[in-house]
Amino acid sequence: MEIDLATKDTSWWVYTLPAFLGSEILIDGYVLFSLVMAFVTLGILTWAFAVGGVAWKNGRNRRGHRLIPGPRGLPVFGSLLTLCRGLAHRTLASMACSRDNTQLMAFSLGSTPVVVASDPHTAREILTSIHFADRPIKLSAKSLMFSRAIGFAPSGTYWRLLRRIASGHLFSPRRISAHESLRQLECSTMLRDMTNEQELNGFVSLRKHLQFASLNNIMGSVFGKRYDMVHDSQDLEELRGMVREGFELLGAFNWCDYLPWLSYFYDPFRINERCLKLVPRVRKLVKGIIEEHRISKSRNVGDSCDFVDVLLSLDGEEKLQDDDMVAVLWEMIFRGTDTTALLTEWVMAELVLHPEIQEKLHSELDMAVKDGSLAALTDADVEKLPYLQAVVKETLRVHPPGPLLSWARLSTSDVQLNNGMVIPANTTAMVNMWAITHDPNVWEDPLEFKPERFIEADVDVRGNDLRLAPFGAGRRVCPGKKLGLVTVTLWVAKLVHCFKWNRDVDHPVDLSEVLKLSCEMKYPLHAVAVGRK
Repeated sequence: MEIDLATKDTSWWVYTLPAFLGSEILIDGYVLFSLVMAFVTLGILTWAFAVGGVAWKNGRNRRGHRLIPGPRGLPVFGSLLTLCRGLAHRTLASMACSRDNTQLMAFSLGSTPVVVASDPHTAREILTSIHFADRPIKLSAKSLMFSRAIGFAPSGTYWRLLRRIASGHLFSPRRISAHESLRQLECSTMLRDMTNEQELNGFVSLRKHLQFASLNNIMGSVFGKRYDMVHDSQDLEELRGMVREGFELLGAFNWCDYLPWLSYFYDPFRINERCLKLVPRVRKLVKGIIEEHRISKSRNVGDSCDFVDVLLSLDGEEKLQDDDMVAVLWEMIFRGTDTTALLTEWVMAELVLHPEIQEKLHSELDMAVKDGSLAALTDADVEKLPYLQAVVKETLRVHPPGPLLSWARLSTSDVQLNNGMVIPANTTAMVNMWAITHDPNVWEDPLEFKPERFIEADVDVRGNDLRLAPFGAGRRVCPGKKLGLVTVTLWVAKLVHCFKWNRDVDHPVDLSEVLKLSCEMKYPLHAVAVGRK
């Protein structure tokens, strides 16, 4: 058999320079300077003629009938400097609108080619395409084991197994219903603590109560474990610290994700170092709880059991290795804690700013609970309250927790769009959900908070209507969307039914945003809670 020894190395000519030029000429300062300037000039010319920036060189965005337009940014950096500061979703929306590139806009983040869709039709094509079932994995996500969890695992047999476990076991309707008592318990504890703070301080700082309730709720669902703020303060603070650190690491704009060569000599946020410190702590916590469940003789595998018991009960092709269980369970804790609290905080902030909407909600809740018993308000009751559902949907529209749908998609092959554009393989694709939900061509009076719009027209927020898809769509839609919505809606109902929420004069409501992993209120919400009879 003939063996082909031909090489495809295109840098061979570098080694011939001494022969052609002579070693003395080659080390001459003027010659070296001329060579460097030639390379710099070539780089600038490449950037100048690359629509979308240097990552789109060689006509990558010209493969379809229509060019994918976009800003060039800067040589080497592309649009990195523009997006690394401020609110990326607002910056991208402004750029796309000013250039009339809302359908699709190409830009460069260092050496990474990126497209962003600010149009619901293009967004649907991207999110539902089988060629966008992968995610570009960040260095921090890989270091934190998320490459083996549902969010970042590459599309394939293992990822399909995780999705099947999530939909059939972890987030099945029966299991969500079975855990209602836990949500009720955490909400009752939260209401009691808020009442105490109101009596003590004359106002309530909602975020800390919402975060504690969310953490305990998800810990109960995942690990079958609850914390007491007084007796378990040390363990609780350790867990809070791990979740907070993980959020900061994943949410940080890491230059090394887009300029790989930078990681060899500069890590501006010490991402790698901090990940190496966090992972052993996470492994110790999660593996310890898994072992506790293994040796427990009273393991329950019914609908009300926790996620650890579910994973341990699996066998055959569904059975996961311990490291995979650690990654899956940690992701559940990580993604299910702050998101629920932050969305509830946004809802309550809008209700404090719009007392007339809060009053309508009071009337609807009072009709639903005619005997005045707060404990009588259940998930089933909440589902039948159209105005409450509309308030939550309107909050998701005005303040989508993941304005860029948190994590982008990665094309696995060239994708032909209906508008004639072609997105090349290995392109990072974003959907700017914030731009879509604030587009006057999509929504009437998009800057106004009007829940009534969802009474007049029913909109499905679970991924079927791309005018409002805060949880994504297609194969990578958030598997815990139902659980998140049920929790937020129930807690908002009880918060509003128990109290009338007024503005705190000393702490005005400020809707300024800060974009981390999720988009949260820059300043925690404070309000005066007046008990209702």
